[in-house]
Amino acid sequence: MTVSHYVEAPRRYSPEPGDPPSVFLAGGISDCPDWQREAAGALRDLVVFNPRRAGFDLSDPAASEAQIAWEFHHLRLADVTLFWFPASDPAVTTQPITLYELGAAAATPDRLIAVGVDPGYPRATDVRCQLALVRPGLSVHDALPATVAAARAALNG
Repeated sequence: MTVSHYVEAPRRYSPEPGDPPSVFLAGGISDCPDWQREAAGALRDLVVFNPRRAGFDLSDPAASEAQIAWEFHHLRLADVTLFWFPASDPAVTTQPITLYELGAAAATPDRLIAVGVDPGYPRATDVRCQLALVRPGLSVHDALPATVAAARAALNG
């Protein structure tokens, strides 16, 4: 993977002429498997924004604020946002930040999104039903490779 095309929080990215399109990897991080590694590898010819970073201290309010600002900036900079909801234990997390980000993106008609929900994600039905209302015709995929392919297809119009 070209280092300049892989942007992991908290490193900021500034696009330059000739850069390939960009994709933001939105989805579960805390108490979730590292699905971002697989997605980033499959998208290595694009600029990949990955909010998952090593050594993040959830108890540090300053680190959380910096993370939120990084995500806000790069979500809006990305050409397409790939949302992946991995399987998770509902007693631990339902990935509320990702749900919030998906709601904001889905309600913005010109934002390109690709969405996938692992069958083991506890709120899969909610994601599918909400998207059917706000983005009729948008496919919600049940496997990460299909979601990656949908992100590529969104870029190709």
